[in-house]
Amino acid sequence: MRHKISSIARYPVPLRLGFFLLALLLVWLPIAIPIYLLGHDSNTVSILTMLLLYGEFVVLLRWWGKRVYHQRKILQHYGLVKTQRNWLDLLCGLTIGVVLVFGLFLVEGWLGWLVWFPSTGFLPQVVLEGLIVAIAVGFAEELLFRGWLLDELERDYRPSTALWANAIIFALLHFIKPLTEIWRTLPQFPALVVLGLALVWAKRLRNCLGLAIGLHAGLIWGYYIINVGRLTQYSGQVPDWVTGVDRNPLAGVMGLLFLAILALGIRLRLNFLVPGKQAE
Repeated sequence: MRHKISSIARYPVPLRLGFFLLALLLVWLPIAIPIYLLGHDSNTVSILTMLLLYGEFVVLLRWWGKRVYHQRKILQHYGLVKTQRNWLDLLCGLTIGVVLVFGLFLVEGWLGWLVWFPSTGFLPQVVLEGLIVAIAVGFAEELLFRGWLLDELERDYRPSTALWANAIIFALLHFIKPLTEIWRTLPQFPALVVLGLALVWAKRLRNCLGLAIGLHAGLIWGYYIINVGRLTQYSGQVPDWVTGVDRNPLAGVMGLLFLAILALGIRLRLNFLVPGKQAE
């Protein structure tokens, strides 16, 4: 039985991904279905089932590493390491992400495209809530995309192929929604691809997830503070495709421009520190 499980490592990456996701669903659905059927509050049910799914994902990752690849410390292999450098990278990424978002909105305010307002709520609470949400989402998505998925792609493909496949899959999975919503929010797709590229390069800088988690969380945190704190109001001087559909800066030309600058900066840093195929 163990020999059959370890033979999965020799399968092509689409089959390996399929086996992993099937195993995850087989473990998750028997518990999630009763929660959906018995739960009364849809928000609570959604949160519980998603927490359950991600918890099982992490447990399955450890089993997958041990049984399929014979790696007992697969999470460390993905880049989750408890080093001072990784923690500093996380804080650095968090700072860069927040500064980038506020920089974007400050530039748009200077151009007269939006107006700043004082917060109508308790801003420190918004800041703290945003930080918790941002770190949770950043950690979850980076372990999934720049940890597990990127590792699986890099086992079969060249670094450049794995890079683009990871970024495109990352962007596509943000469009699991009704067709009308897909078309309406389609302008954010290029920015999500560029963000995916930037986060892969951030992971490859030191082969750790700290910087990628920090950048991802920082972008979410900055936008959360501005959006939930209701600190800005667009003036309507330019179309939504410039500033962002539904006030989402990723769904606009300006957001794409700022993310492209971020990605270019990380790419140049990677070329300087790790020349060669790692930066492809």
